[in-house]
Amino acid sequence: MKKIYLLLLFFFCFQGFSQRSKDTIYSEKLKQDRGFTVSLPASYNKNKDKKYPLLVLLDGEYLLDAFDGAFSYGNYWDDLPEVIIVGINQNKNNEREDDTTLDEEGLPTEKGASFFDFIGTELLPALEKKYRLSPFRIIGGHDITAAYNNVFLYKENPIFNAYIAFSPELDAHMAERVPTLLANLKKPIFYYLASADGDLKKDLTSIQALDAGIKAIKNPNLYYQYDEYKGASHYSMVLYAIPTALYHIFGQYQPISSAEFQQKIVILPSDYVGYLSKKYEIIEKTYGMKMPIRISDFKAIEAAILKNKAYAEFETLAALAKKNYPKSMLSQYHMAMFYEKTGDNKKAAKAYQNAYQMDEIGDLTKDMMLEKSDLLKKGPTN
Repeated sequence: MKKIYLLLLFFFCFQGFSQRSKDTIYSEKLKQDRGFTVSLPASYNKNKDKKYPLLVLLDGEYLLDAFDGAFSYGNYWDDLPEVIIVGINQNKNNEREDDTTLDEEGLPTEKGASFFDFIGTELLPALEKKYRLSPFRIIGGHDITAAYNNVFLYKENPIFNAYIAFSPELDAHMAERVPTLLANLKKPIFYYLASADGDLKKDLTSIQALDAGIKAIKNPNLYYQYDEYKGASHYSMVLYAIPTALYHIFGQYQPISSAEFQQKIVILPSDYVGYLSKKYEIIEKTYGMKMPIRISDFKAIEAAILKNKAYAEFETLAALAKKNYPKSMLSQYHMAMFYEKTGDNKKAAKAYQNAYQMDEIGDLTKDMMLEKSDLLKKGPTN
């Protein structure tokens, strides 16, 4: 229990990083006003060109705070991107149960069908009109809303790119239908499923059957993970699972780690710069976010080049640095390393001098550039 209190404190302490607003939209599909809460990233008003992934949360009243805190913490360390979170209110007049109504075949019916149309044809277009959204969309829910999220997979071209299902209360058809749908995906989909050993036995049995069905799929477009949390209740499990779900979905976004460097980069025979370029192309293609290459990632590739004595690649790295940080000394620094490591100290000293005249970046300083230039002018290094 102490762990849960600490996690709650952790999540709520980071709420202050976002900007919250309550909003209401009249739905022709539902024939009523529907309220929701929008959480904008702290940077939203600072960068007018930046677009953000969208996370739509069913059960928004109690899930939004926890997700907001996890994203704020992860973004502080640059492990998770900033996102726009929309929590739909569902705790009024049995809306939660009505919104998720399914027929005997497991398809949305009555208000469940209207709620499906509300999200796809009213809420999402309204959000796209008002906010700067990237094409990447996530939907998340808990028990009955987690199960309901699956109906968005029933369309040939699902409107969500990622699904977070916490202890879904699955109907009789979903354990068979969802794996079949995921097996036939034509575009990348992230699917995170979680349960607790404190869930009802009948629900846990259905979830485990769904997991078995999904794990049997061989589809390169599916990114799937299942976790069963021991010693957790139906409710406490959510706090354990949120960070894992987000790191599963945004694993490709993260900066180069020590493990990635050792297991994927330094062992390559060549084209370390190509690996770096491709990494950020994947980020842009997957999440719809164009971002400059992190300085720490440039340093990781620099280290791989040095370790493997692939000095010719410094010239390519310099070109990439110029494209990402045209006013900084990073490009000239890499050109200087290219010349120095290939034996042309005169040109290397000149490149370090050129770097001195440009903006400092990361741990590169003007004093460092002058010192390196002076050392090369005095004679060759050992």
